[in-house]
Amino acid sequence: MGARKINPVTSQGLFPSEAEIARRLSQDPRGWTAKATMLEREGLPRVDPIMGGRFWPAVLAFWNRRYGLSTVQASQPDGEENLDALR
Repeated sequence: MGARKINPVTSQGLFPSEAEIARRLSQDPRGWTAKATMLEREGLPRVDPIMGGRFWPAVLAFWNRRYGLSTVQASQPDGEENLDALR
């Protein structure tokens, strides 16, 4: 049996760390923070407060829209959920 190869794109799931996002985008992790703040003003998904990371498919959708590869707009969560309201 051969060793199973780990797919780096899915190794951190749908909410990768900021360092992993920087790596996937070929960016220096130290410089990514400032760039991400600026790009959030243009629609880069914010860090989800519940999951603690950016939703990777929405990050990809942002870049596809930015470079004219898609016209679909991904929506942002409207704020932190109040799960006590369900009781």
